[in-house]
Amino acid sequence: MSPEATAAQAGRPMRADARRNRDRILAAAETAIAEHGAEASLEEIARHAGVGSATLHRHFPSRQSLLEAVFSGRVEALCAKAGELGAQLDPAPALVAWLRAVGTHAAANRGLAASLLGSDPAMGANCHTMIVNAGGELLERARRAHAVREGVAIVDLLKLVSAISLATEQEPGGAAEADHLLALAINGVLS
Repeated sequence: MSPEATAAQAGRPMRADARRNRDRILAAAETAIAEHGAEASLEEIARHAGVGSATLHRHFPSRQSLLEAVFSGRVEALCAKAGELGAQLDPAPALVAWLRAVGTHAAANRGLAASLLGSDPAMGANCHTMIVNAGGELLERARRAHAVREGVAIVDLLKLVSAISLATEQEPGGAAEADHLLALAINGVLS
């Protein structure tokens, strides 16, 4: 049983050292996945986190549970970024900045979404809904400001970002190429 589950069953928060270990494991996993994809070595993740393999497996009993935690955290951060950008920028620049963040998110996933969402459709549906809702709010603000063309839907924009990310995923400098292509596409969306 994981430390989180044990603490939750006992009605108490996780110990500070356990929380730090979990956070270090997640940070190391994010980096490893961005570099090596969803098949990144668990042993390397543990080593980079400064913990033993047993500690990693205490927090994340399976590769799937670790990947789910990384992906969920990234989706939550992406959705929070939509709110931050909406509060800080005018509607069109907020939407553009967030779509670029979606592109960065997709580039960092390197097969993570595909490996997870096929095995857990409910998680995929929940993450998709969160992203569509976050982006939809930004698009609606841009629409009210007459900053986007008529007929543009958030799912269209997300598919566009996803397609660009997939097309450049295996290229050297793929993230930069994806950002360049996204900039070209966005110019066709803005009014």
